[in-house]
Amino acid sequence: MRIGVFGGTFDPPHIAHLILAGEALHQLALDRLLWVLTPFPPHKQGRDILPLHTRLELLSAALRLELAFELSQVDIDRKTPHYAIDTMTILRGAYPDDELIYLMGGDSLHDLPDWRQPQQFVAACTALGVMRRPGDRVDLPALESHIPGLTAKLRFIDAPLLEISATDLRQRIAHGRPYRYFLPENVYQLILTQGLYKSS
Repeated sequence: MRIGVFGGTFDPPHIAHLILAGEALHQLALDRLLWVLTPFPPHKQGRDILPLHTRLELLSAALRLELAFELSQVDIDRKTPHYAIDTMTILRGAYPDDELIYLMGGDSLHDLPDWRQPQQFVAACTALGVMRRPGDRVDLPALESHIPGLTAKLRFIDAPLLEISATDLRQRIAHGRPYRYFLPENVYQLILTQGLYKSS
């Protein structure tokens, strides 16, 4: 099988996540897409993040309508810190005969040399599905010089430009600005009924 791996804090999961994942599913001919919820991302230390059980509930709600989307516990079931190389090593062991395509944004591709063990990470992936935005600054020759063999594994995903971010959504909710239509309906209802992201 061809399995996509889509990691993030999903705080909250929104329609741009789902649209991009749907495009990846189609354009990369994926059989399944694993959504890897990261409990405590190393690069977001010091930022307030909703408790894991709440984000798990929101993400589970967001994924209900697509059979090919699957919530993965790979990062939840192990100790911190959670680095992508460790996630992919575990998944490679769990799916030894399958193709694993790690999904990332162009900004993450730009920063890939600063990731933990980037060469080993790339080696653990069959391919990297990259969702590029017009403003991304990606110097492929420079990246290739840092991580030999990287460019051969890149698969670019042509996706609509959606100016929606979890950061903006949290601010919208906290400040009483409209946010309903940025979210799947069941995620919106959970945020509303539980009073999530409201400023104290």
